[in-house]
Amino acid sequence: MKKLLTATALIGALAAPAFAESHGGYTFALVPKAMNNPFFDLARDGCYAAQEELDDVTCEYIGPGEHTELEQIQIVQDLITKGVDGIAVAPSNAPAMAKVLRAAADAGIPVMTWDSDLLPEDQDLRTTYVGTNNYNIGVHLAELVMARHPDGGTICLQTGGAAAANHNERLLGARETLAGAELGDPPGRPLDGDNGWTEIAGCPLITNDDGNVAVQGLTDILAANPDLTAFLSTGAFTQWFDNAYRNAAEPYKAEMDSGDLTIVVADTLPMQIAQTKDGLGNGLVGQRPYEMGYKAMYILKDIAEGKDVDDPIFTGLDVCNNENIDTCIK
Repeated sequence: MKKLLTATALIGALAAPAFAESHGGYTFALVPKAMNNPFFDLARDGCYAAQEELDDVTCEYIGPGEHTELEQIQIVQDLITKGVDGIAVAPSNAPAMAKVLRAAADAGIPVMTWDSDLLPEDQDLRTTYVGTNNYNIGVHLAELVMARHPDGGTICLQTGGAAAANHNERLLGARETLAGAELGDPPGRPLDGDNGWTEIAGCPLITNDDGNVAVQGLTDILAANPDLTAFLSTGAFTQWFDNAYRNAAEPYKAEMDSGDLTIVVADTLPMQIAQTKDGLGNGLVGQRPYEMGYKAMYILKDIAEGKDVDDPIFTGLDVCNNENIDTCIK
């Protein structure tokens, strides 16, 4: 649906050109959750590609070195003080980021979110969201699991930050799909026999997007629960340290091949595709981070120039399994 400019965005549309003129064009910041994350590297590349196409736009890609909520908040505060012409942020902690973005509104700086959105009650602080329909990631991950285990079983869910709205939406999508019922607000309640599915003790595993924590959590859960039916992760952090993941998954390859165990993970980074081709995973639901970073620059320019933009703007998903892994990426 079309979203008319809010008062905040209108102020930004009036104020931004004046600032842009003072430094020869627009400077738009793309703020990821962490800069040591290969998923966000693709968004950075898209941002820089848009910069090459737009003569009057500079992409300032800046974020925490690793997933640190307080550092991300400080970076956004610094960007507001600096007076950039627009900010596209993937909030690690949605409620905390909303408090900071009120200062952007006061400064007349246009704001949009990408990858992860603000909570519904705070979405008037940004003009639009570009990225994935995060609820649907959870839906598709759960469908991959259910296709292999139609009678249910035991499952462990692994997620990112506890306050990350995108991961909580994915958890809700997965839980409601497995349960076949509505389970409240994100992240929903744990499954306890719902439609044959039960979440085991100790899950969901919180990783804060840390690959080492994610692999260790997977290792510990599989060792302690030899009869586990499924392991579902809402982010690529489980698999992006290729050697570590392979070492953790290799002992269970026979169970994955036979259908006794299923491992499905969000995203379709190159190492994840290779792992799935090698039978060290059973399904992926991929986002399009390059497109997020690319579109963010064009969208911020439209907002800064007073144009209407859609809200939300979804970038699509790719659903992969062991059978279609060679052709599933669009």
